[in-house]
Amino acid sequence: MHRRSLAATALFLSFALVSCSGSDSSALRVDLLILGGTIYDGTGGDAVVGDVGVMEDRIVFVGDPGGPVEAEDTLEAGGLAVTPGFIDMHSHAELDEDYGRDGAPFLFQGITTVVLGLDGGGTDQVQRRFNGWTRTGIGVNAAHFVGHGYLRRTTMGYEARPPTMAELEEMKARVRSAMEQGAFGLSSGLFYLPGNYAETDEVVALATVTAEYEGAIYDTHDRDLGAVYEGVGYDASVLEAIEIGERSGTRVIFSHFNPQSVVNYGRAEVGARYIEEARERGVEVVAAQHPYTATQSNLRSYTIPNWAVVGGDSAMIRRFDDPDTLALIQRDSEGMLALRGGAEKILFGDPRPGLNGKTLAEVASEMGVEPPAAAREILRDGNAVVMNLDLYDAENTRYLARMPWMMTCTDGRTPAVGQDVVHPRVYGAFAKKLREMALDGDVISVPFAIRSFTGLAADFLRLPDRGYLRAEQRADITILDLDRYRDMATYEEPHQYAEGVRHVLVNGLFAIRDGELTGTTAGIPIARP
Repeated sequence: MHRRSLAATALFLSFALVSCSGSDSSALRVDLLILGGTIYDGTGGDAVVGDVGVMEDRIVFVGDPGGPVEAEDTLEAGGLAVTPGFIDMHSHAELDEDYGRDGAPFLFQGITTVVLGLDGGGTDQVQRRFNGWTRTGIGVNAAHFVGHGYLRRTTMGYEARPPTMAELEEMKARVRSAMEQGAFGLSSGLFYLPGNYAETDEVVALATVTAEYEGAIYDTHDRDLGAVYEGVGYDASVLEAIEIGERSGTRVIFSHFNPQSVVNYGRAEVGARYIEEARERGVEVVAAQHPYTATQSNLRSYTIPNWAVVGGDSAMIRRFDDPDTLALIQRDSEGMLALRGGAEKILFGDPRPGLNGKTLAEVASEMGVEPPAAAREILRDGNAVVMNLDLYDAENTRYLARMPWMMTCTDGRTPAVGQDVVHPRVYGAFAKKLREMALDGDVISVPFAIRSFTGLAADFLRLPDRGYLRAEQRADITILDLDRYRDMATYEEPHQYAEGVRHVLVNGLFAIRDGELTGTTAGIPIARP
């Protein structure tokens, strides 16, 4: 794979421009010339028609080269949109697995960079993961966070208590190590266990360690998006995440930001107002979204109260077998399901054939028991992947898409073998947002949407050489037929790539050409700048 340092590219550009100004016979030489595309440069400005030149893994020019150009390869892009490669700000791409290493569901949306280690699950062995990606090759670039939940679980297990001083110092040391290895910051999943057992001060203490490193980020799946039984509530949850960033000195991004449950339909402006107020105080707070009304998570988190899982799965199952405790679990499980719209709204995306594609209500009917009892029986054999249909309000999603600080994500996990029914967002989130909100709708403009996919994300991650179409940037480039760009995946038939992506370059090499995967794995790990 060809690589060129920024300094070498700058020197090449200087020489090339001098050569072009000397005479027409001294042509600028490039590896690839993209001709006549409609250029959306990632800034949100109006599109312009022009050319793009690529040399090795860098963009040499955008628009007018200032003289003649000689190219090893030429790509006609007339009538097509030429954009920076899209950045998936909250991803679960399975780049470590053979079935997910090529990044195909992401590439076919135009995504060239994914952000991993989120929801509190990111390992602190960042360099080891980077080394693995470099050794095997990956289809997309990947950045990484260290996860609070991972650290707590591997330090304290599933204990519902504050850490001892020694335990807290151990977690802080591991955060510092991960940051030294290139992590972008700390992620939390305070909705999930064991992260939910942590008090605010614990998370602040760990985030404060990341703040020792310039540009550190606190990425949160906050504690209560509005569908937590006897939880703190949506408002308090948003304010807690902002407080963690403000007290620790980190920048904040809300993962898949959108209030949940019918009780919060029409309340998007509340969370947006809290973010705006924090930004006015000087706290850098942003968010990312996907355009679907269904979530994806796990059965235990949706049906079993957190107190019943203290000590881990074995302790939870022992509680299932205690009649007095079981009565309390049953009561809370019924309340949890009611808040999520009932068992018919819980759809299994689990690989197990007896579950995949069925609702919890259907599985319970087959078992001849009530849904909470069916959930407990399933959990005896391990947790299960589920979706919660219609938990988000589409109008909330459209409202939040208009915010100038709103980025885009898939929140999608590459499907494993046997997962016939999965969340369609892994295949279609970016295409669905652009199609429904800009191309076929008037919620946002196409340049605004492209900015939320590209430049806005790169700016927040402080990536100096991605997210824009301009000279000296890395050649992560997506070329779309906007007339055909759309999501094809559905809840019933999810395994369908988005349509309309004609070409994708990752670090200057074609990952998709003429609508077909090339097999090239040109992605690289991206450490914090």
